[in-house]
Amino acid sequence: MDTIGATCLLPGERALACPQENRPPLLDSSELGQECLKQFEVTRSQLQQIQVSLLGCMERALKGKADSAPAVRMLPTYVGSVPHGTEKGDFLVLELGATGASLRVLWVTLTGTEGYKVEPRSQEFVIPQDVVVGAGQQLFDFAAHCLSEFLDAQPVGNQPLQLGFSFSFPCHQTSLDRSTLISWTKGFKCSGVEGQDVVQLLRDAIQRKGTYNIDVVAVVNDTVGTMMGCELGAGPCEVGLIVDTGTNACYMEEARHVAALDEDRGRTCVSVEWGSFSDDGALAPVLTTFDHVLDQGSLNPGAQRFEKMIGGLYLGELVRLVLAHLAQHGALFGGHTSPALLSPGSLLLEHVAEMEDPCNGAAHTHTVLQGLGVSPDASDAELVQRVCAAVCSRAARLCAAALAAVLARLQHSREQRALQVAVATGGQVFERHPRFHNILKETVMHLAPECEVSFIPSVDGGGRGVAMVTAVAARLAAHRQLLEETLAPFQLNHEQLGAVQAQMREAMVRGLRGEASSLRMLPTYVRATPDGSERGDFLALDLGGTNFRVLVVHVTEGGVQITNQVYSIPEGVAQGSGQQLFDHIVDCIVDFQQRQGLSGQSLPLGFTFSFPCKQLGLDQGILLNWTKGFNASDCEGQDVVCLLREAIRRRQAVELNVVAIVNDTVGTMMSCGYEDPRCEMGLIVGTGTNACYMEELRNVTSVAGDSGHMCINMEWGAFGDDGSLGLLSTCFDAIVDQASINPGKQRFEKMISGMYLGEIVRHILLHLTSCGVLFRGRQAQCLQTKDIFKTKFLSEIESDSLALRQVRAILEDLGLLLTSDDALMVREVCQAVSRRAARLCGAGVAAVVEKIRENRGLEVLTVSVGVDGTLYKMHPHFSSLVATTVRELAPRCAVSFLQSEDGSGKGAALVTAVACRLAQTAQV
Repeated sequence: MDTIGATCLLPGERALACPQENRPPLLDSSELGQECLKQFEVTRSQLQQIQVSLLGCMERALKGKADSAPAVRMLPTYVGSVPHGTEKGDFLVLELGATGASLRVLWVTLTGTEGYKVEPRSQEFVIPQDVVVGAGQQLFDFAAHCLSEFLDAQPVGNQPLQLGFSFSFPCHQTSLDRSTLISWTKGFKCSGVEGQDVVQLLRDAIQRKGTYNIDVVAVVNDTVGTMMGCELGAGPCEVGLIVDTGTNACYMEEARHVAALDEDRGRTCVSVEWGSFSDDGALAPVLTTFDHVLDQGSLNPGAQRFEKMIGGLYLGELVRLVLAHLAQHGALFGGHTSPALLSPGSLLLEHVAEMEDPCNGAAHTHTVLQGLGVSPDASDAELVQRVCAAVCSRAARLCAAALAAVLARLQHSREQRALQVAVATGGQVFERHPRFHNILKETVMHLAPECEVSFIPSVDGGGRGVAMVTAVAARLAAHRQLLEETLAPFQLNHEQLGAVQAQMREAMVRGLRGEASSLRMLPTYVRATPDGSERGDFLALDLGGTNFRVLVVHVTEGGVQITNQVYSIPEGVAQGSGQQLFDHIVDCIVDFQQRQGLSGQSLPLGFTFSFPCKQLGLDQGILLNWTKGFNASDCEGQDVVCLLREAIRRRQAVELNVVAIVNDTVGTMMSCGYEDPRCEMGLIVGTGTNACYMEELRNVTSVAGDSGHMCINMEWGAFGDDGSLGLLSTCFDAIVDQASINPGKQRFEKMISGMYLGEIVRHILLHLTSCGVLFRGRQAQCLQTKDIFKTKFLSEIESDSLALRQVRAILEDLGLLLTSDDALMVREVCQAVSRRAARLCGAGVAAVVEKIRENRGLEVLTVSVGVDGTLYKMHPHFSSLVATTVRELAPRCAVSFLQSEDGSGKGAALVTAVACRLAQTAQV
């Protein structure tokens, strides 16, 4: 190795033929050839070091922590979606810099039908050398002239044309159609362009030409075009790899990881710009003497070091430098050289590929070398072929190390142990050098064994892909408009929410007066909230579903202690006779007393009965109607406390003192009221929704008395049953309502509660699918199933902690075949539906607290709301949206929200405890 360094030509000597008398002494050709070939060997550990180093540079650049001259730039391209096969239309493409000093114009027709292709029409124009290194305006005027010449031969007429601009140089993009050139590469050196928006320069040139109506929609580099033009396989292609005159890669990154975007949703294509990678620690061990010579003689010494080891513009030159070196040191061609062999650029990529041809390589080698003016013998040809193989093998392995870094980044960002990904490949090196692809693939398997990589050649060298970027942008814009139109009715403004608040206030007043109202405003005969002095042991029952609980609650100075037992209610009992149901309840109570050593004791009992009731007293509740799957006979219209007491008498051996019947909303308020005496409202937002609050007794027409307070069970789920919510109801609400067991009833509840939100979302998804916005317009069978989209999915999908991959997994578990775009739009639908629900709930709370404030003639009210229900507790944003809406609509109320702990059990016991306290006070 040292000998090679000592005898290598200096940069200034490479174009000069050595005089015969000054030629260095002949060396052993085999020894010198081996030394040269050895320089191009790359070990696995060196490749791994490059992989790790490049990955580190990528991650620093993504975070915005790279140096002022970063090793890789990680440039967002503002391409946020990959094709899904439905794109259609006619698109114009202008390619500049993809194939050296040439420019190509294409007319691409996309049919929107997978498997049916229309071959693009194209024309290539050679860019004169004086334009390549001349003034920028001259280059873009040349491009505009080529566009016009191409379109003159097409049946265009006066139609407006959408153009995708493939500009294959390092750029800083700030939008899909705005891109500033950072630096020229690939031999271009036009003045006045670096630091300028190349799209605007092209638009200006088209305007100066003034021949056709062309709109430049997108600027795309060739790597992105390669990825986007990839044929759809089993899954979308999300990595693009170019090895052409230069080299680069791009991939779909999670947007939240790209600091430059300040975006936390979806994905964006990032151009790695790895040709500039130049970590001395990683690259120095694999740089040869010939790499240094090539770099010093290039247009940009010291720049694009990685590209100069891989790109097709340089591979032929590297081979030429090695051959010239060997010849000048007597190891090739008998020590003879030629002016062509010593002239930069005389050996091209196609020559190298021909000499490496496995079938006709030997013959091609003789032809190429003779064209360079040298006369090889058989051993010369063999050594030349080995040099070509060494240079190209190193390039393929280095490229594989860089690709492995991209795959590792993808695997990390997607949080996947095993990554399955398609890589679109493009460029002359792939097209003309099959061995390059094979070595690359094999090396990637070694460096990234946990990744299953499919390599797919790009269609039409990226030209179709550029058209696809433009088409995808058009599709996304159309779909975005349809999505926004669909979700617009769910976006309630301040005026709409204020109207809901006012309507609820009016309905509350009418209900309290006993007038016709969609709010029943039922007195609960709970006249006070806990004051902290309550003491004693109490039994509580909690009946509100297929399971019911029996509890013993110890209220002491130190707090509340609860012991409970859950009992099931068989379906046959829930839908049998009322006597059978209440006998079963008493049997469970007796069992609980025996287990807890309470047999024979007559403890005060509170009964949480979470079904619509009209109360005539604290211990009198007339069941209005069964819900939640219950349909026990001879109960509706009856006092459920009486039914319970009759069952107790039938049992004979047990004595129970039923003090109070309570619904779960009141229990929630009382449970939180024990912790905070300012709690005067209870709110449930779970499967259903309801609210209660402490009203001035003087306002409750149905109960005698003018002083004190009365807890009112609003039964607000029925708000709007009189049509007052009609203007806010959407077609999706109407569909859900009509399919329910009680059409036309509980309209407020059907817009807010967990039983219905998933169904609303499901019908929106069906609509968007029929419009082609979701799932490629293919109706998913699973979405036809009622109630398959559970409300818990909204909570999971909207979770801030979930990556898009996890959101997709949730939806795929339902049987939905979707893209990342689909997952994003499903999340938007969920957000719109749950946001409306929370805002409506907040408007209701605002109406209640404002009424309490005005009842008391207060300038400012400080009040707490006790809340229970799975939707409120489990949804990541519901509670904050409710609170924000209340602050917006009731600015003179300082409202705190307390989450209830066991409101239906503990609350029932506390209602009983307060009743006992008040009764004792009255006796005194």
